[in-house]
Amino acid sequence: MYIPTSNPREIISAIARMEIKKDDVVAIMIGEKNKPDIHQIISGLNENGIKFFGGIFPGIIHGNQKYEEGAIITVLPALEKPYLIRGLDTEQIEIPDFGKKILENSSRKYTAMIIVDGLSSNISLFLAQMFNRLGNSIHYLGGGAGSLTLKQAPCVFTSEGFVQDAAIVTFIKLESNLGVRHGWERIMGPIVATKTRKNMIMELNWKNAFQVYRETVEGDSGKKLTPENFFDIGKGYPFGIHKEGMEDIVRDPIAVNEKGEISCVGEVPENAALSILKGNQASLINAAGQAADDCLHIGEGTISQTLIADCISRVIFLGKSFAKELEAVNQKIHSLNDQQTLMGMLTLGEISSYGEGFLEFFNKTIVVGVLYERKKRF
Repeated sequence: MYIPTSNPREIISAIARMEIKKDDVVAIMIGEKNKPDIHQIISGLNENGIKFFGGIFPGIIHGNQKYEEGAIITVLPALEKPYLIRGLDTEQIEIPDFGKKILENSSRKYTAMIIVDGLSSNISLFLAQMFNRLGNSIHYLGGGAGSLTLKQAPCVFTSEGFVQDAAIVTFIKLESNLGVRHGWERIMGPIVATKTRKNMIMELNWKNAFQVYRETVEGDSGKKLTPENFFDIGKGYPFGIHKEGMEDIVRDPIAVNEKGEISCVGEVPENAALSILKGNQASLINAAGQAADDCLHIGEGTISQTLIADCISRVIFLGKSFAKELEAVNQKIHSLNDQQTLMGMLTLGEISSYGEGFLEFFNKTIVVGVLYERKKRF
């Protein structure tokens, strides 16, 4: 459900009135505008003995609407309480030994819901370590929390606290179908990221990264690209990391420094083959509908939840037409079950299983997940 208030007492009260079973966990997605006192919410829910996890996002989604403030709250059946994993600002991330619990339920391919601090420097490393531990024994769905200002601050929370440079992993006792699309198309490449450092592209084809990028962007846009207008123009020209037989994995360029090094949301591997991409409103909206369509085949399963992680940069790019993106998704979902209400978050990076099940961190992408319970066979 959507709660329009930012009053922590009202949020706590609304959650306490919900039907929450012993093994359930409450997911709380909060819009960053007028955000509530998260410490007060944590204390109140702990006093009520409620298991929960959540994040602060640039925006949240309920049905056909996006909101900058208030909270989306949903109850999910969980295998155990959420894990809070700290240290995403280092390369020494300690992944808990949660594999045994998942393997005990290997007859079902359950879903890990993951929320990360979207501005942490080692998100891809964390996800790779997660995948090394669990592989494709489960599906993965989630996104990056944080502020549209791109100023890092605490943005994820559980009963253990409100923190930054951290991730939350919650194992949901539901199976899922996932759709991952973006609709951006190649206009230049391939080029090689010959020198990178985590999320920073320093050289492209052994040349200064900004010089190479600027040549393509100015040639296509007809606008002069400078460090001052980089974000405004660059939002329409992301990088794509090549993936054979699939859409590129998008990296969102957000700034350039005095050395001509381009910083992105998410790491860019050194020597990765890149393209410069461009989109239009029709291609992005069509891709959103395709992502929802990819989720619809659940056989004899019963839908429990429909969740979405949609990149905030798509909202910025589409403007008023973003409503058409949500409409495209809802139309597909309602063709499967007209009682479903789409719920989710506008994210700084999206998380999902991709291709053969590998866990990826995306930018400028939409991830739609239909969570369902398979009928028992006797």
